[in-house]
Amino acid sequence: MAAIAISGKSGCGNSTVSRLVAERLGLRLVNYTFHTIAEERGLDFDELCRMAEDDPGWDRYLDQRQVEMAREGSCVLGSRLAVWLLRDEADLTVYLTAPLAVRAERIWRREGGSYAVVLERTRLRDERDRYRYLKLYNIDNNHYDFVDLLIDTESQLPEQIADRIVAAAVPAVGRRNGGKNGPET
Repeated sequence: MAAIAISGKSGCGNSTVSRLVAERLGLRLVNYTFHTIAEERGLDFDELCRMAEDDPGWDRYLDQRQVEMAREGSCVLGSRLAVWLLRDEADLTVYLTAPLAVRAERIWRREGGSYAVVLERTRLRDERDRYRYLKLYNIDNNHYDFVDLLIDTESQLPEQIADRIVAAAVPAVGRRNGGKNGPET
């Protein structure tokens, strides 16, 4: 099984880059998020995030589903906690970073509204997510020094980032697969 775990905070390009990497390597994409749950259950995304602050069951459900889906076979798992959830199983762990202002601008361009509101909402989401992950799993998502590849996405296109990950993934997957040169599906 080939597994690549890609994480990053909101607006880092995690979803886009994970999709590109999966396409280029011919791997299944696992990108099951709170957005997915909100859509499935007809909930407002921000309301679901607030509910998750009070009920750790939402995070546990999300994370359990991601791991289950990833273990079904070769894949790229793109999520906030992917690199922690698959730390011991992934062939390659990647963390994407970008400054808060850059991430907020990307979200603002995608979703619209007031940039100032999006910036504040993104800052608050970062704080809430960090608190929840610390409380629930003792994971500090500001500390990712164990990852195989750390990429600052501020001045790179998603395609460039995907190229770097694919270049690192092929040898990493090959080592896991006994020297074979590509993902095993």
